[in-house]
Amino acid sequence: MSHGPLPDRDDQMNVAASQGFAAALDRCLAILNRIIVVFAALALVASCAILSYSVLSRALFKAANYWQDEAAVFLLVGATFMTAAYVQQNRGHIGIEAFVGLLSPLANKIRLWLVDAATLLFCLFFTWKSWTLTHEAYVDGQVSNSMWSPPLAIPYALMALGMSLLCVQIIVQLALPFAGAKRP
Repeated sequence: MSHGPLPDRDDQMNVAASQGFAAALDRCLAILNRIIVVFAALALVASCAILSYSVLSRALFKAANYWQDEAAVFLLVGATFMTAAYVQQNRGHIGIEAFVGLLSPLANKIRLWLVDAATLLFCLFFTWKSWTLTHEAYVDGQVSNSMWSPPLAIPYALMALGMSLLCVQIIVQLALPFAGAKRP
C-alpha cells in the first residue's frame, strides 16, 4: 500500500476545469458529498454520545435503555452508507496497488476503468436490493424487535440512498474519460 500520490490518479483540478454534463455532475456530487460528510460526522458524534450515555445510565443508575443501541446503529448505518460516494470520489477505498508500478499508464487506465465497471455492476445490484428492502419494510410496516420499535424503513432508506449516490459517483467516474477529462 502506498501513502503518496499514485501514478494512475491524476489531479482532480482537470475534472473541475472541464466542461460538459459529466463535469457539471461531478462538481455537484462533490458539493453534495461534502455536505453529507458534515452530517455524517455529526451522526458519528451523536452515536458516540448516545452509546456513552447508555453505558453511564446503565452503570450508574441501573436505567433501562430501550432506544440507545438502535439509535446508534441507525446513525452508524446512515453515516457509513451515505458517505460511500465521498470515499469513492476521493478514491479512499482499499485497493491493491501492486500492479500500478508494473503496468503502463494506458494499461492502468484500462485496469481502473474495468475495476470501476465491475464495481458499478455490484453496486447496482446492491442498490436495487436495498430499494426493494426499503419498499417492503415501508409497505409492510416493519419495525425492529425492540420495545422502542422504530421503523426499519429508515436505515434501509439510508442504505439505499447511499448506494444510489455511490452508483451515480461511479457512473460519473466512468464517463469522465470519455468526456475528455483525466481520471480523478
